[in-house]
Order: sequence, then structure tokens, then C-alpha cells
Amino acid sequence: MGANHAHPPSSRRTVMAGLAVLVPLAIITLAGLLWLWPDGKVPTGTAQSSVQRVTGTITGVTLKKCPAASEGAPQPDPATCGNADVRVEGGQSVTLRLPSGPGAQHFAAGDDVILLRGADGKHQISDHDRSTPLWLFGAAFALAVIAFGRWRGVTALVGLAVTFVLLLTFVIPGILEGEPPLLVAIVGASAIMLLVLYLTHGFSLATSMAVLGTLASLALTGLLSYGALGFARLNGITDDSALALDMSLKIDTQGLLLASIIIGALGVLDDVTVTQAVTVAELAHANPSYGFARLYRAAGRIGRAHIASVINTIILAYAGASLPLLLLFSIGQQPLGDVLTTPVIAQEIVRSIVGTLGLIAAVPITTALAALTASRHHPEEDAQEPPARRDAQESFFTPHAHQHDPAQHPGERPARHRRRTST
Repeated sequence: MGANHAHPPSSRRTVMAGLAVLVPLAIITLAGLLWLWPDGKVPTGTAQSSVQRVTGTITGVTLKKCPAASEGAPQPDPATCGNADVRVEGGQSVTLRLPSGPGAQHFAAGDDVILLRGADGKHQISDHDRSTPLWLFGAAFALAVIAFGRWRGVTALVGLAVTFVLLLTFVIPGILEGEPPLLVAIVGASAIMLLVLYLTHGFSLATSMAVLGTLASLALTGLLSYGALGFARLNGITDDSALALDMSLKIDTQGLLLASIIIGALGVLDDVTVTQAVTVAELAHANPSYGFARLYRAAGRIGRAHIASVINTIILAYAGASLPLLLLFSIGQQPLGDVLTTPVIAQEIVRSIVGTLGLIAAVPITTALAALTASRHHPEEDAQEPPARRDAQESFFTPHAHQHDPAQHPGERPARHRRRTST
């Protein structure tokens, strides 16, 4: 008997259901971007600084004997006492005092430096100029990504650039201009998610299921964060920076904390959701007989292993970022209970817990969505279609296609030969 060439109607229904969610989401996100886009006005309460940053190069350093420190004060570092001859950009040469005091950096002849020039034209050494090393690090990073990922690496770098552009031109200026931080973060995260995921991973059903899973998990993370911050009575003011923002710009610091949790969660969620969606697609390709339940169970086991390692990564990342603060608490010999209930530590605990809960929810949600679409797809139809045509048609609007590889199935004859023998 001949093979059945009819396309399963359920695949078309799945695509239309996905479009029914994704298209309104894209329209709402675009409308939110246009509505909240910053107009470039300087926020009220901020003053333009008259200090300019210029670059220069140290041509010589003359060390002197450090002045005697007062009783109880830390002794100055001998390498920070003296003057430096600096050639400022434009050719001017000046002699400046080396920065001294606790934490002062060491400077030597040949170092590129950043200078602060006041309204009176006087200069002051501020810091090392790290532009060249950072450009070299960035170039090495880009080359490594492209060498390993090839074209996919290029799209990943473009997606990274899109993320930075949206953060620097929309999210940060929008919050500074007084827009609600939570709303700005939601719109910005949605735009980043839609643009970066499709740009990096292509317009496919697997990517679309990852987008839907990320959206659902982000919504859950936002609700959990809102409830957790209110229950723990955290207002987002834990350091001098947050206090200065609250006093000078009247920014909603609790909304700012919620925004930071959502944007931070997005960075980990897209990793988990894309992995689960692609895993389900590959399992369905390797095991065409698998239905929804078997695909869900198999991919769920992979997801649990992934989550176990990611949770440890999140906790270690927070611990590493807060290590100086933890050392300070340790020196003070405060009881562990007192340390954990301080606002700065409690905020990080709440941030990590709600982010982890959203991450855990992303696995079953994305796996179920991907298994629902993959289990209704029949790979034998693709084996009867020319490879070039299948590659050209693989997009969001068609089920995920896979090329038949005889090397992977040595005991299986081509579909055309099977039909000839069956007739």
C-alpha cells in the first residue's frame, strides 16, 4: 500500500494557536515601546556636571616620602606618594599629584589614564584607561563565539547587541525619566525576548514554544516577586546608590527592584526554555513513535538535571557578587540570623528564590508546549520530501523538519525504496 501523504490537521491548528498568542504579544510589545520610549529630556533633580573626562599618558613618575599618618589612621602606600608627568590628549603636558589614600591604584610611566578636568582647566588623575584591554577582550570573545557557533554564533552576537541597545536606549532612560520601572522592565524584557530568541534560534516551532514558555515563566516570576517583596517588606533601598536615586530622582525603588528581578530572570529563562524546546524536537526526531506523554517524561528528566545545575550556578553567582559584604559581616562576628535578615542579604535571598521558582516552572511549561507540537508531527512525511525543499520551508509556519540521514539509521531503506517494494 502507498504511504499516506496527508498533512495532519493538528499541526496547522497548533501553528494557528501559537500565532494567536504571539502576534498579539508582538503588537502589544511594539505599542508599549512606542508609548514608553524616552524623549531624551534630562530628568528633574539632576544637574549637568562641569567636570570633563579626558585621556592622557603618563610619561614619568617621581616618588616622594609619604607624610606621616595621624595616630590610628592607615599608613599610606609608598608607591602612591609623589607626582606624575602626564601628556594630555592634544599634546599638553602637566605634572599632577598621584592619587593616594586607601585603595589608591599604582601608576607607572607608559600607563594610559583617565583625567578629570574641572571648569577652571585643572586636571586630576582619576583612573587607568582600560579601553584597549576591553576592546581586545571583546574581540577575543567574538572570535571564540563565531569560531565555535559559526553562523549561529554571529546571530548570537547580534542578539547580544540588540539586548544592550534596548537596555541602554529604552530601559535605563525610561526609568530615569520617571516611567514605572516595572512596566518599563516588562515591555523591555518582552522586546528582548521576541527579538533575540527569534534572531538567534530562527523562526521555528521550537523557538516559538520557547518564547511562550519564557513568557509564562516571566509572568509567574513577576507575580511571585511582587508578593514576596510585599510579604518581606523590602523597599529596594539597600545601599547608597538606591538611596541617592530615591532622594534625587524620586524613583520607585521597589519597582526598580522588581524590574531588576524580571530582567535578571530573563537571562536564565531563555537558556532553559530553548534547551527544553530543542530537546523535545530532537527526541521526537530520534523516536517518531513517541507521543506526548513519553516526550514529556523524557525531556522532563533532562530538564530536572539542567535545573539542578542551574540552581547551584545562581546561588554561587549571588554569593560571588556579595562576597565582600559577606566577609564584612564575618569580621563583625554577627549571628547568622541577624546577617540573613539585613535588608541587603534578605533582598538577595528573595531575588534568588523567586527567580529559581520561575526557572523551575519554565521546565514543565515549555516541555509540555513543545511536546504538544512535536507529538503531532509525523517525520516520515519529511523523508519523502527533497532535502533542499525541506530546508527552505523550515520556518515558524511549518512543522520542524529533519533530513533523513542513512548513516544514523543504517538498517532503514529510503522512503522511495520502501514504497516501491510495498507495491
